[in-house]
Amino acid sequence: MNNKNKILIAEDDPAQRMLLKMTLEGEGYEVHEAGNGVEALARLDEHSEYLNLRLLITDLSMPETDGFELIRTIREKEVHYTYIIVLTSNDDDESLVKALSLGADDFLTKPVKPEELKLRLLGGLRLLRLESQEELIFSMAKMAEYRSDETGYHLERVQRYTQLLARDLVDNAPEFNLTIQLADEIARVSFLHDIGKVAIADNILHKPGRLTDEEFEIMKSYARIGGDLLQDIYKKTGSSYLKLAYEIALCHHEKFNGKGYPQGLKGDKIPAAARIMTLADIYDAMTSKRCYKDAFSHEKVKKIILEEKGEHLDPQVVDAFLRQEDIMLTIRERFQD
Repeated sequence: MNNKNKILIAEDDPAQRMLLKMTLEGEGYEVHEAGNGVEALARLDEHSEYLNLRLLITDLSMPETDGFELIRTIREKEVHYTYIIVLTSNDDDESLVKALSLGADDFLTKPVKPEELKLRLLGGLRLLRLESQEELIFSMAKMAEYRSDETGYHLERVQRYTQLLARDLVDNAPEFNLTIQLADEIARVSFLHDIGKVAIADNILHKPGRLTDEEFEIMKSYARIGGDLLQDIYKKTGSSYLKLAYEIALCHHEKFNGKGYPQGLKGDKIPAAARIMTLADIYDAMTSKRCYKDAFSHEKVKKIILEEKGEHLDPQVVDAFLRQEDIMLTIRERFQD
């Protein structure tokens, strides 16, 4: 099996292409070549099935399809990220700015210095490894969902509920210190809120009747397990989105009045992302059929949410729910199980 990192060079100058190829092969890369943007897209399509040609060095001035159009097409079509480095000259700042605005990740100035090329590619490889870790983690989230009774569109609904609530709070609750980017990241990692359920035995996870006190204590442990798992990965990667995921997994069963678990946090001591997740998860759980209950109506759930304002739920998040109620209903109907 070939474990070399693979890279594509899109460059119409054969001499320049040969120099880059020799340097890269000396660093252990498997090099693929293209003389223009059309050939480059064909090479990427050939390798898309295996998801292993994810590094691209491209000139900007090429016949048929130039580097700008190549970058634009890749960003429009890609499912998995391609790290793009553009080749530019010292006096062409305008082209560089255009390439970066279209989605290029980095640049090299001609003539290319081998040591600089090596360092730029190491940065790209770090990003691609992080994306691979993200894909693995999200696959684990799906595994946790399949093991529980929360099948169908549970994760899709919760993701949209959290995004809707978080974006509302960006405008209406400045004390949450949220931005649109942060709101979207909260939604993105909401998939991971129940990841700790992979450690809970099936006879408890799927029990149709009421859990005993002992079983409930075991069930509650999944929040701690999920939090610990994500915290370990966060410490190793330093990824900010994994810090959010850790906070959500650990704290989405905390209550605003301090009577939740696993830490008994109260009020704004509970991370903002977890307070948002709590309402989204409660709303979806109550309006969905489970092995131990039928689905409640929206009106019944709304009544419960209002009763829990300031108790189980953050009042600001409840207010966001009320402002976005119609869209919550639309999401519920659009993603029915």
